[in-house]
Order: sequence, then structure tokens, then C-alpha cells
Amino acid sequence: MSRPIHAEIRLAAFGRNYAVAKRAAPGSRVLAVVKANAYGHGIARVARALPQADGFATLELDGAVRLREQGFAKEILLLEGFFEAGELPVLAHHRIATSVHCEEQLRMLEVNPPPAPVDCYLKINTGMNRLGFMPEAAIPALERLQACGAARSITLMTHFATADGPEGVHEAMNRFEAATRGVSLPRSLANSAAILAHPRTHAETVRLGIALYGATPFADRSAESLGLAPAMTLRSRLISVQDIGPGEHVGYGATFFAPHAMRIGVVACGYADGYPRHAPNGTPVLVDGVRTVTAGRVSMDMITVDLTPVPAARIGSPVVLWGEGLPIDEVAAHAGTVGYELMCALAPRVPVVEVA
Repeated sequence: MSRPIHAEIRLAAFGRNYAVAKRAAPGSRVLAVVKANAYGHGIARVARALPQADGFATLELDGAVRLREQGFAKEILLLEGFFEAGELPVLAHHRIATSVHCEEQLRMLEVNPPPAPVDCYLKINTGMNRLGFMPEAAIPALERLQACGAARSITLMTHFATADGPEGVHEAMNRFEAATRGVSLPRSLANSAAILAHPRTHAETVRLGIALYGATPFADRSAESLGLAPAMTLRSRLISVQDIGPGEHVGYGATFFAPHAMRIGVVACGYADGYPRHAPNGTPVLVDGVRTVTAGRVSMDMITVDLTPVPAARIGSPVVLWGEGLPIDEVAAHAGTVGYELMCALAPRVPVVEVA
């Protein structure tokens, strides 16, 4: 008999969350971001569940090729582009669009052009300071890309560093608009936060990432308030119940001491399943649909929880670690991280069950 833990992926949530983005940016094409195996949800699974998507964006060339081989005909964009000239024939053959964000990529397109032109997204650095041409270099880079003959189409792109915070996008948009003044080309600017909060950024194409999976891009706005539904629910069960006395400790390192006689539940889930080891005492958990908290250090295969609010709990009682009824963002905040990390950290040993 297998361990009683699994990740439930609710397919309808992808369509619902995609529709939220479409309503927020009604005049824009929406690319569904499926990098990192669709944030742990399964790239092919998400693509099957989103026949209405205008296209997909990812980082991994092999994932993009698999989508093509599985029959997905709409646009696929490589957000970090290609890494060596030998990949350019693959992009051309499979009609995969690429970002162009640095001098080295531009030179490869000039010296070793693909056998057929490819769609290109010229990335401009407006303050993230990771990828992209500096604003003053944007027009020279664009002119070289237009001249080399490797681009079938060109879209101007940037990525916002603070769309989810009080700084917003004002300064980044000013930089982008100054750098591209007088250029009439399609643009792709908005991430999830900008889609939902900054209409100025919507342009021709937006890129829907974390919100597609039902988590919020904002620290001060819940996914539910945005109309988003969790796509992933991590479920397990109690496998043991312990009655302990006042002053008894729980788990490795004795990080939790019972303030009074209490019942402790043991959940079949640990950091080897993707639950964050650094989640502290008091991280929320649902047992039998009732909110309670962790008590004791997360171990490889188990976590322990306070059953005081759930007196009827017993071995076999259902547990939700995050997802339906317990936002992943809340669990992540207690653990000092973000929902993105928890989704991506789901371990291969956790079975995945699809629900319509």
C-alpha cells in the first residue's frame, strides 16, 4: 500500500485563472508561462487543459519541442532564448520563438543564422538588471536584428522588477518608452502582477505566470480576492496520533514543547515530498477540514501537528498541506518563502492525481 500523500491538480482551475487574465487585459494575447515543468504542475497537463491559450512561454527547449511533438501549434516562446548557435536550427524547424537579450545571442544570429527566420522578442532591461539590453543599446540592437535577416518578426519585451509592490511600474515604463520612442513594433511587457494591477502595461502580449496556477503575485492581496483558484492541492493523512504530557517535546531538535497535555498528529509528508523543512512551528495545516498548526520540526517523511482544535481527529483523517481551503501563499509566508518555490519543489515521489 502506498503512502497516503498525493498532489491533486484541478484542471478546471487553469481555465478559470486564464479567464481572469483575459478579462483584466481584454485586448492582449495571453501567453501561459509553463517554465519549470509548469511550476511543478506538468507542462503537457497544463497545455492540454488550456486549448484556448494564445500561446505558451517556457525556458527549456526540450519542453518546447515536446509541446510541438504533442501537437500544440500555437506560439511557444523561450523566455531566456537560445544558449548556443546549434539550437537555432531546432527553433526554426519547430517554429519556436526566442528572446534575444544579449550581445552574444545577437552575434550568433548574425554569424550563424537559422536555416529559416524565427520570431524574436528583443528584451530591454528597464531595471530588473538580469537580462536585456540597456535602454541606450536597445535601438542599435534592434537595427542589427532587423538587418541580419534571422528574425521573421520582432516583439519588444521587458520584465518588471516591482510590478507587485508599491514602487509599481512607472519608472520602468518610462525607461521602456524612452528607449523605444518612434518604434512601431508589438510589445510584451506585463507579468501576472502587471496584468492584474497596471493596465498601462498590457500592450499586444502579456505573460501569465504565477496567477495561472492560482497563487497571488501580491503580498497584500489574496488569490481568492483576485478571483483565482488553486490548481494544486497537496493532500495526505494522519498516520499516527500521540498523547503527550506537559513539557514533552516533539520532533528533532526539541523545537516544540507541549504547554499542556495534548494530542499530536503525525502526517505522511516531509521535506522529501517538497514540504519546506524551514517551515516553523505554527505553520497552518488543515486536518479534517479544520485549521490547526504544525508543532515540531519538519522531517524527511513526516510533519507533526497540534490536534487540539480537532479533537475527533484519528489515524486516517485527511490533511491538506496547501491548496483547496488553505492558500499556498499563506503556507509559504510562514516558511519565509513564496508559493512559486513550494509548487516547483513538489518531489517526483509524490503521486499526481488529475481532477476535472
